[in-house]
Amino acid sequence: MTLVLSRTDVLDLLSLPECIDAVERAFRLHAEGHTLGPGVLSVHAAGGGFHIKAAGLIGERSYFAAKTNANFSDNPRRWGLPTIQGTIVLADAVNGTPLAVMDSASVTALRTGAATAVAAKFLARPDASTATVVGCGVQGDVQLAAVAAVLPLRRILLVDIDHTRAEDLAARAAARHGVRVEPAKDLRSALRASDVCVTCTTSGGRFSAPEMSRPEPSLRRLARTTRRSRSSSLPCSLPRPWWSTSSINAPRSVSCTTPWRPA
Repeated sequence: MTLVLSRTDVLDLLSLPECIDAVERAFRLHAEGHTLGPGVLSVHAAGGGFHIKAAGLIGERSYFAAKTNANFSDNPRRWGLPTIQGTIVLADAVNGTPLAVMDSASVTALRTGAATAVAAKFLARPDASTATVVGCGVQGDVQLAAVAAVLPLRRILLVDIDHTRAEDLAARAAARHGVRVEPAKDLRSALRASDVCVTCTTSGGRFSAPEMSRPEPSLRRLARTTRRSRSSSLPCSLPRPWWSTSSINAPRSVSCTTPWRPA
């Protein structure tokens, strides 16, 4: 029988820590060659588009999954609908039997945060104590929880073009994560105070520069990584402050995806 799982079902069954562990295992299996695909297809439409991503895991039981997400940024304003809507189909990768159809927005939110957590776990300095999150919508909330789950953070700075969003998220998150969470108006100051920066905005242009980050005079035994995205002009090389980019397209928060329910 094929299961049909709603957003509520997904969030009841999958916590962020569990998703972080699952994503780390999936990355490892992919590196070891135990995966199918992945494959990506994008279809443009007036006012938005559809993105189809498919892959599979090979193991004692093999699985195939395909996610179809619709991304229409004007949905909240025009229709009162989420920006992102969609479904995931899970199938047996040996005989093709459909196993489940589920809400994709909740999985997308959790999985995106989990990927950042795994990257931060291995790429950020293990003693990182301060992080900045740029973009305080739903994904900002998830990203904040994700980095707080894997790093010994004592302070998190929140920046958003709509400062009230940063204030609202700070008020909600401080007690939840047991760290100091502060809304910040000046991005440059926040970056220079941070060991880690996560951007999760819909910005189509640059809003950062290399000189905005804090210089790190000490050398550490860390792998070197370079990352670029449309939302950041900073080529991030460790041991400079570590950056993760979760951009979708100044900076605007990703605030209209299906709401995430923290544990």
